[in-house]
Amino acid sequence: MDNAAKLKGGRDLLLKLHKGMIDHERAIYEETHGPINSGQFLNLLLDDADFAWLRRFSSLIVEIDELFDSKEEVDQTLVDELIKQVKELVTLDDAEDYYRSKYEDALQQNVDLVGIHAELKALLKKQD
Repeated sequence: MDNAAKLKGGRDLLLKLHKGMIDHERAIYEETHGPINSGQFLNLLLDDADFAWLRRFSSLIVEIDELFDSKEEVDQTLVDELIKQVKELVTLDDAEDYYRSKYEDALQQNVDLVGIHAELKALLKKQD
């Protein structure tokens, strides 16, 4: 598997993981504050500091999408850099405490997220 294919597969798994994390955070929020509509929740995702940790996922997904949507030839150096960023996002080695705490809490409370997380990490470990 070349790195471009690895990044495309990683992007798809990252998107699933991101959606799962969003759903998890929404459930927690609504337990405390009551139900909210989609527009209200979108505003929270975009503006609320408690949801800022999720923006790392969305920003990285957008970068990956822009790379592959470009009319130009895919830059292998950028592919490698984005793979590195995905690895950093899910390994948590150098993650700041708040991000690590939110991510780990979501994994501990949702077995589906654990499976996606493990699948993504396994994909990223595959050699070319």
